[in-house]
Parts: sequence; C-alpha cells; structure tokens
Amino acid sequence: MKKINNQLLYISLVILFLTSCTNHSKYVIEKGKVGDITTETTIKDLNQIFAKDSIVSTLSEGALGDDYFQDDDKYKIYEKGGKHLLTIVPKEQLDSTSTIKSVEIHDSRFHTKNNINLNSNFSDINAYSKLRVESTLQSVTLFLDDINATIAIDKEELGLRDFSTQNVSLEQIPDLARIKSFVVWFD
Repeated sequence: MKKINNQLLYISLVILFLTSCTNHSKYVIEKGKVGDITTETTIKDLNQIFAKDSIVSTLSEGALGDDYFQDDDKYKIYEKGGKHLLTIVPKEQLDSTSTIKSVEIHDSRFHTKNNINLNSNFSDINAYSKLRVESTLQSVTLFLDDINATIAIDKEELGLRDFSTQNVSLEQIPDLARIKSFVVWFD
C-alpha cells in the first residue's frame, strides 16, 4: 500500500513538473521567439497556436487602398476573460501565409531569460550588455540587440518635457523608469 502511494506521489510530481515547464515556455521571450511564435510562424498558424484564446484582426487596405499612410494588419490576441496578451504584425499585409514582422507584448507574464517583462524598470533592463538608446519626441527607445527587441520609456519617467528632441544617454535614465511598450522584432 505504501509503495502504491509513493508511486502515485511520484507520478503526480512528474506531471506537475512537466505541466509547469510547458506553461512556462508559453511565456518566454528569446531572439526570434515569443512563446510559441517563432520566425517560421505564419498568420494562418495563429489560429492553431491560440486556439483557446481570441484573435481580433484589423486588416489594412493593402496596396488596393487609397490611403497614402497605410496601416499594418494587426492581430490582437486576448485570452479568455479579455486580457490583452499580444499584438502581432505580419511582414506582408493581407497575406495569411506571411511570417511575423513584430510582436508587441501586453502581458507581464511574457519574460526574457533575464526575467525582463512589462513590470521591469530600467535597472533590470540595463543588465543587457548590448543596449543602445535613441530619443524620439515623446519617449526614449532602448534597443536590446540580444533578443532583437525595443523597449520604450516615456520621457515623463525621465523628468523631460514631451515633444522635445533632446538626446538622452543611458546615464540619464533613472533606475526606476518604467516600460511604456515592449516589441520583439522578427527580421
């Protein structure tokens, strides 16, 4: 009887371990990979990858439209309950066989191997060795070459005025500055 209980306990622990590992990889960000999305993933694959979630697509007019400033197609992924997980942009508009151009992260469960996520601050991000900075009108963009991603930090976090083109160096960014957006690029 004791042997059966030990075997059941062992089997339960193995199942728990395997389940937690697969769930964990669902949220890992690496170069060319966000969860189950890779550089080989096509738009038509999204329905299978996110079968338990909802996909809301906003399609552009493509080359046929008369809008000079054409928007990209966007596929917003929501989990059951309505939480926005990701926004996916394809390389080619109006093409279900297109691969992915970028993935914008909207859920803090997605994280890098260094545990960088939407709740991270600049001191966490600064652990990357290859970190470049570029200033825009409203934010500062950090380039994480290790994973081919960009992180935007609002200039208000730096105590700077909006709509200024003032250059910002890494030393000027406070350690507690928070992330405004996190985008992984697949090129």
